[in-house]
Amino acid sequence: MSDTRAMTRAEIVRMRREQANVKRMQQAVKEATRPVPVAKAYVRPVRPAQNKKRFNIALHMPRLHLRTIQLPEISRPRVGWRLLSFVLVSVFGAMTYFALNRPELRVIGAQVTGNQMLSPADVDSAMSIVGQPVFALIPSQLETRLRIAYPEIASAYVNVSFPNTVSVHLIERKPLIRWEQAGGYTWIADDGVAFRPRGEMIGLISVVAGSAPPAIGSASDPTSPTPFITLDMVQALKGLAAHVPPGSVILYDSNLGFGWSDPRGWRAYFGSTSSDVELKMRVYESMVNSLTQRGIRPSLINVMYPTAPYYRMSQ
Repeated sequence: MSDTRAMTRAEIVRMRREQANVKRMQQAVKEATRPVPVAKAYVRPVRPAQNKKRFNIALHMPRLHLRTIQLPEISRPRVGWRLLSFVLVSVFGAMTYFALNRPELRVIGAQVTGNQMLSPADVDSAMSIVGQPVFALIPSQLETRLRIAYPEIASAYVNVSFPNTVSVHLIERKPLIRWEQAGGYTWIADDGVAFRPRGEMIGLISVVAGSAPPAIGSASDPTSPTPFITLDMVQALKGLAAHVPPGSVILYDSNLGFGWSDPRGWRAYFGSTSSDVELKMRVYESMVNSLTQRGIRPSLINVMYPTAPYYRMSQ
């Protein structure tokens, strides 16, 4: 009988397990006897101002693989500057159209105060505001229009308010002199400014001029009217008005000045300045008494210069 016999299946399995155990033991021995890897260290130089030492040690760390998550894109609406400009222009255009066409914002007429000679219709006509949108009116321009159109306005104050109110306060010049020349007449205020008369007024100093007064340079302010006569002439007329004979008017001659026709049969002139009016009147009465006593009937007496008066006989 032979010693060699066939191995059963169980024996084969047992042999394989023993071989596997031997391999695992050998692998464990190798792992236990493997030298430990030396860590790499980097030492930074010590700064003089610090006493502590700092070591940076690079350790072998396992790599981490992070998966990038792709987020869905969110689309935002983009508004271009052209579209924005179009929207703004459209809005402002609509507002302008609304303001220009709303009857509630159009001026019906001005509310005028302080006027004595001018009517509200005169004020509205000069400013041209009836039917205009209130927001398009500029008070300073309206004031200028009034002063240029009507010299009798000394000052004008215009206020514009919504929805359609225009308030005007006037300070008018008061007429002092009625100046008649070349078949027409005008009114003159105490500052020498002439303006259109409105009918007849009692109590004015009446002057009949045979010629125009000397021209006066225009004012520095373009909205202020140029005076027709000087302030000195106005003061001269005020002084002479108290001495005019009843029923007579003051005459004006560009060479002789102001005077009048004396009821006793001659003309008397006293110049056009306001200085020495009372002295001129005393000299004039003295000359009249002297001429009357001597039976002299002159045609003209001139006391323009009270220190050198003279008379002229009729030819």
